[in-house]
Amino acid sequence: QGSELAGWAMGRWTYEGIDLNHNFADLNTALWDAEDNARVPHEFPNHFIPIPEYYTFPNATVAPETRAVIAWMQRYPFVLSANLHGGELVVTYPYDMTRTAWKAREPTPTPDDAVFRWLATIYASANPAMASGERRRCHHDDFAGVGNIINGADWHTVAGS
Repeated sequence: QGSELAGWAMGRWTYEGIDLNHNFADLNTALWDAEDNARVPHEFPNHFIPIPEYYTFPNATVAPETRAVIAWMQRYPFVLSANLHGGELVVTYPYDMTRTAWKAREPTPTPDDAVFRWLATIYASANPAMASGERRRCHHDDFAGVGNIINGADWHTVAGS
């Protein structure tokens, strides 16, 4: 329906009140701490960051849906994944969390930023609703000037996305 219309958050929260869009473990902070302490890549490989142990405890605030996705990822390690949800007509690419903790937005590229930008551009330019000059705006944001793509953290920071 679009983010500005009623019902845009339908299905985002579980019955227990957990926001599925923000329920994954924050792996960014662990990586950045390891980078700052020169532990990458020998002690802390940046191509595989394990789920923190505290996040797997039975009493952790983790939705069953999130636990199922984690189990799936552990069984079949992904090389690349995507998630789709209704609302804004924009493709965001990692990272979704700002590296500077107090900033609400800032570009926070991954080492593979060029690949993610390329994939986002291909998707946005091939999506008829996004590529159309008649497409609607996203609230107050108009992403047409940047090809309908943006680094997630440069739009709004999200830990655990």
